[in-house]
Amino acid sequence: MESPDRTKTPATGAHRGITPEQRAEIDEARAAQSSTRRPTVEAIEEILYEPLPVLDHGFVRVVDYMGDDAAVVQAARVSYGKGTKRQRDDQGLINYLMRNWHTSPFEMCEIKLHVKLPIFVARQWIRHRTANVNEYSARYSILDNEFYIPAPEHIAVQSSTNRQGRGEVLDREEAMRVQEILRNDALRSYAHYEELLNEDAEGNPRDEGRSQVARELARMNLSLNFYTQWYWKTDLHNLTHFLRLRADAHAQYEIRAYADVLTEVLERWTPMTHRAFVNYRLGGQQISKQGMEAIRRMLAGEQVTAKDVGMSAGEWREFQAQLKPTD
Repeated sequence: MESPDRTKTPATGAHRGITPEQRAEIDEARAAQSSTRRPTVEAIEEILYEPLPVLDHGFVRVVDYMGDDAAVVQAARVSYGKGTKRQRDDQGLINYLMRNWHTSPFEMCEIKLHVKLPIFVARQWIRHRTANVNEYSARYSILDNEFYIPAPEHIAVQSSTNRQGRGEVLDREEAMRVQEILRNDALRSYAHYEELLNEDAEGNPRDEGRSQVARELARMNLSLNFYTQWYWKTDLHNLTHFLRLRADAHAQYEIRAYADVLTEVLERWTPMTHRAFVNYRLGGQQISKQGMEAIRRMLAGEQVTAKDVGMSAGEWREFQAQLKPTD
């Protein structure tokens, strides 16, 4: 993953997922200045409030944060002020905490995000129950006519080895046919949604002769590729746990796209923690007791099989995949 360019502030141009009214609110928020005695992180201040694009209409926005790498160090040492001035010592301590699965020091930092994402991605995301979430209400408001259509290179057949994954990518003609089906179904369901609502954006009836169905009922007809939005607040420990699972190559592409953006946010916010996270979580491997036995015997020159160390066929395949060189 490329490191975020901290020499530039993000562009503040139009974004497909942002309305002109939202753009004006963001510009107003970014123009405001506040003085504080609290620690701030310049690289996060550069992107504060700004939407970072994900997928076709989605985004992630950092709207608030508390703490930095120094807060992790302070919590671990129960120290005062900025902690040690020797950055190498701070990185070493954070490495130790990450390497040995210490969690509470990382819980001292928090971040609040505004996320726009397809409903099916949100249903995966909400499985991570260690956060505070407030989602856009389709009982109270009308959902926008925005839905996700995967690009041809992300439309694939069902995997033959993984029941929850994708296999080979479809040829372009077949992928375009799938796109057309998804698009037509979404357009039709939204048209029926509007028909059931029978109201404009201000809540006025479009057709006086037709009944208005309650918004909480009309929303049932919308498909899972429509976009929703929420505010998601979590601490640094639970953010890295989320990223360990969702930035993984085995995660579904759509949620991984959000995780990749959040990994870049993590690098901006807590660069020392990010380095430790990439080294011990994203780039590391968890090896079982049987796997360690196999490695020791291999290093001793033995030819080892799954039966020799008591692994099942599936465990052995996963173990062999762990030993393969990465690209």
